Amino acid sequence: MKMPFRLKMPGSGGERKIAGKTPDAAAAPGRESKSAGFVAIAQEGRARWTGRSYAALAREGFLRNPVAYRTVRMIAEASAAVPLLVYRGETEVTDHLVLRLMARPNGQMAAADFLETLYGHLLLSGNAFVEAVTIGTETREMHLLRPDRVRVLEGRDGWPEGYEYRAGSAVRRYAAGTALLHLKLFHPLDDHLGFPPLAAAQTALDLSNAAATWNKALLDNSARPSGALVYQPKEGGNLSPDQYDRLKSELDEGYSGPMRAGRPLLLEGGLDWKAMGLSPKDMDFVEAKNGAARDIALAFGVPPMLLGIPGDNTFANYQEAHRAFYRLTVLPLINRTATALSAWLSDRFDEPLQLKADLDQVSGLAGERSELWARVGAAGFLTDAEKRAAVGY
Repeated sequence: MKMPFRLKMPGSGGERKIAGKTPDAAAAPGRESKSAGFVAIAQEGRARWTGRSYAALAREGFLRNPVAYRTVRMIAEASAAVPLLVYRGETEVTDHLVLRLMARPNGQMAAADFLETLYGHLLLSGNAFVEAVTIGTETREMHLLRPDRVRVLEGRDGWPEGYEYRAGSAVRRYAAGTALLHLKLFHPLDDHLGFPPLAAAQTALDLSNAAATWNKALLDNSARPSGALVYQPKEGGNLSPDQYDRLKSELDEGYSGPMRAGRPLLLEGGLDWKAMGLSPKDMDFVEAKNGAARDIALAFGVPPMLLGIPGDNTFANYQEAHRAFYRLTVLPLINRTATALSAWLSDRFDEPLQLKADLDQVSGLAGERSELWARVGAAGFLTDAEKRAAVGY
């Protein structure tokens, strides 16, 4: 990564920071160095990491990083595209208010929009909050609350006694277990809030973003690593302030920027260009970016092959990776969400209801479902009722 530095020629005045051995002028500010020519460098080696709040991960990940954006969209869209069926016991219900509620949760969202946003909140925040709107005695609408606007109100016993939602100057409070459903992913160190998958890939996310920023800065800097002009006069002496200012102005106006890339640098006597930093080849730039992208995909549970990331393609083909994506990532997310919604809606409608994913509508599992239907159809020792139960009907 490019190191920030300050270039200071003798005789130009001003502050300087020097890496390594400190000369007299650096040790005692205000003294003028008598050396013939030197390079002054200030290195800042401290890493800067993205915060783990919802806003920080959404801004640096979903809004800025193409791998994180595509990964979240892929999981959320694939999960939202799987229809949910409603069962009362072992019997599928084809006409119920819950079905109409899930098909049109509110006036602004259809089922796919609502579920995609819900899954997106879970992936970026580790938490999702669903508010129920009751008209009379029936639940008629469901709305999603942005996770960063919700605060858990903890009671004296350590359990959540309610939630506070703050949007601007408006504040609403909900008692625990009533009109607000809180879905969360497992967090080993927090009793009340979930842990987002993107936070586990925070280092890889920052590496990926920093690599892209470095590459853009390198292109803006004429596609060359940073360097320094070293003044080495043959007969001693220093650059005068006017000479230093003229040299700096000519470098800025004549050799900086992408439009001047490749322009040869003409140096006068006593000036020598010293390249600094590592080249993209030295840094193994491409592999570093691919490694960070694989770590991000791994944290979410998406095979790198599906994202077009080279390397570590452990699956024999694309179809196998697609099936693993649904089996190991999409279906567990759908099942945990459907289970939470089932218990919450059952309490609100005062009857035992169960939401289940319609696996026959999952394109990634079409091959598995066809094999299951063939095996069950060929089992002559099963009755029709047993065959229906075996395939999920």
